Amino acid sequence: MLLASAAASAHSGVEAGWLHPLSGTDHLLAMIAIGAWSCQMGGRAIWLVPTAFVASMLVGGVLGFEQVELPGVETGIVLSVLLLGLAIGFERRFSLLIASIGVGLFGVFHGYAHGYEMPVMEDKVSYTLGFLSTTALLHIVGAVGAWWLLRLKHGRIILRALGFACAACGVYLFTRL
Repeated sequence: MLLASAAASAHSGVEAGWLHPLSGTDHLLAMIAIGAWSCQMGGRAIWLVPTAFVASMLVGGVLGFEQVELPGVETGIVLSVLLLGLAIGFERRFSLLIASIGVGLFGVFHGYAHGYEMPVMEDKVSYTLGFLSTTALLHIVGAVGAWWLLRLKHGRIILRALGFACAACGVYLFTRL
């Protein structure tokens, strides 16, 4: 219930930034999925792919703060949930460059949404540090969860099933656009 609740207006700065990525299912699923997918791919992808997402979120956040028009933001966010879920479900591996560019594009959309929706009169630096920190932690949650699952006898199958469940949530979110 705590994760599903909206941030109270009493929160400001870094605190509001920390809470913002937890306020939407689409953001939560995509950020956890990036960590899980990076672990599933293994090697340097474990840290490079999430890093590309976080760095791109910063770019998107600045665009959002400045109210630059960026078409297709909600579609890009929902696509991230769907495609990341499918990547996990099908155990799809890409080169580090392609995977980083793909999640980077998604990161711009997610960051834009965070920046655009920043509460009025917030300290942009603290708010940004907050949403970037929470995003990185959600990537870690996904990676550790996937690492743990992959160590189980049928964990690979469970992880793939969770990926398909994530993709199904993406389809549902598309119906809500």
